[in-house]
Amino acid sequence: MTEPRKPAMKTDPMYQLLRQGKIKEFNARRAEGESCDLRGSDLRGLDLRGLDADQLDLSGAYLRGAYLRGADLRGLDLSGANLEGASINAAKISGTYFPREVYAEEITLSLLHGTRMRYQCMRGLDPASKGA
Repeated sequence: MTEPRKPAMKTDPMYQLLRQGKIKEFNARRAEGESCDLRGSDLRGLDLRGLDADQLDLSGAYLRGAYLRGADLRGLDLSGANLEGASINAAKISGTYFPREVYAEEITLSLLHGTRMRYQCMRGLDPASKGA
């Protein structure tokens, strides 16, 4: 079994904009065609409200505790991202592929009420045993 990769603190200027909370500037520079590599990046605890993540590759990204209110996450594959404790209140999530450890109820609560998402399997819960 391979060890999980440590989230990367990158030197990429676009990544640094996110670390500094400059989401509008990040979105504007991406709209102008500037690229960035966020694969495996450390985005934990960041306030990413309003992020336009269209066509970003966030595979393996560490988003634990990130605040993604109103972010455009449509069509992203977040299945390999760590979203433990992240909030997606009012985000656009059509077509987003979430980690299987996050139940639909958690996603809905976070989307509608801003709750922090919890990974159910980490606590040994089985969705088939609900109400049993």
